[in-house]
Amino acid sequence: MTTQMLIKGDKVSVLDEAIDGVVISVQNNQITIETTDGFPMTYFVNELVKINNTNDLSESIRSFNSNKIKSEKEEPKPRSFVKEKKNKHEIAAPEFDLHIEKLVPSFRGMSNYDILTLQTETAKRHIEFAIKNRIPKIIFIHGVGEGVLKAELDFLLGRYESIAFQDANYQKYGIGATEVYIRQNVK
Repeated sequence: MTTQMLIKGDKVSVLDEAIDGVVISVQNNQITIETTDGFPMTYFVNELVKINNTNDLSESIRSFNSNKIKSEKEEPKPRSFVKEKKNKHEIAAPEFDLHIEKLVPSFRGMSNYDILTLQTETAKRHIEFAIKNRIPKIIFIHGVGEGVLKAELDFLLGRYESIAFQDANYQKYGIGATEVYIRQNVK
C-alpha cells in the first residue's frame, strides 16, 4: 500500500491487531491514527488497511463492469485432467477380472490355495491366448486385498520374455489392476 492511498480522514484497521481508527496525519510511510478509544498511534503504511465506508462501496458498485466479467466467464478454461487420447481405430484392451466370484458360481469349500491356483491358471490361459492371437495388450483386474494374487501374477508375468507389465490406469482401475503388454515379433 502506498501513502497516496491513505489520506487524512480515512478509516483504517491495523493488521495483526484488533485496532481501528481514523487517519489524523500522513508523513512519508508513517501514518498516525486516532483509535476508536481516542488514542493517537503511529504505524507504517504497510501495517494498515483502509476500511471502505458505505459511500465508497456504493461508488465501487456503480463502477462495476459486468461486461468484463461476462467475457471472462465465456472464455474456455483449460481442463484440469488429462484425457487419454485414443485412435479411432484402436480397439479397447480386453479386461479379465480374476476375482474368484467372477470365475466360479460358488467357491464354498475351496481352500485359499485352490482359489489362488484357479486364479493364476486363468491368468496363464489368458496370457497364452493373447500371445497366440497377437493381442498387444490385456488388463488383469486382481483387486487390492493383501496383495497375494498380485504377487503371484507378477511372478507369472515375469517368466515370459515377450511380456512387459505395469499397474493399469489409476483413474480407471484404482490400484487393483495390471496392464500387460505383449511384444510382437520376439524371436
